[in-house]
Amino acid sequence: MDFSESDEFKKEFKKLSKKYRTLVDDLEVVKKAIRVNPTGDGTKHWNILRHDGETKYAMKMRMMCRAVRGSQFRLIYLYESELVTVLFIEMYFKGMKECEDKERIDRYFNN
Repeated sequence: MDFSESDEFKKEFKKLSKKYRTLVDDLEVVKKAIRVNPTGDGTKHWNILRHDGETKYAMKMRMMCRAVRGSQFRLIYLYESELVTVLFIEMYFKGMKECEDKERIDRYFNN
């Protein structure tokens, strides 16, 4: 499975990882979980935001960060099953931002 990052994600992640030092390692744990179950496991920690049937999914995931000792981060990614790729679109700290950027998700989903 190939993982890539949008330019906006790279900026957000760089800024957040300076403040929350464990974030880089925590993202590697998330990548392992996504490899096993890219469309979620049916718990409250995974939500399908959009899908086009069986091939493309925009997913929202509660992400655990050891630096804050909880799942205070949200990770938005696009999974394309035909290409077996994951594109990280957005990451945010729940205490600083209430919800995801729907316009950004739509832009990547439709592209």
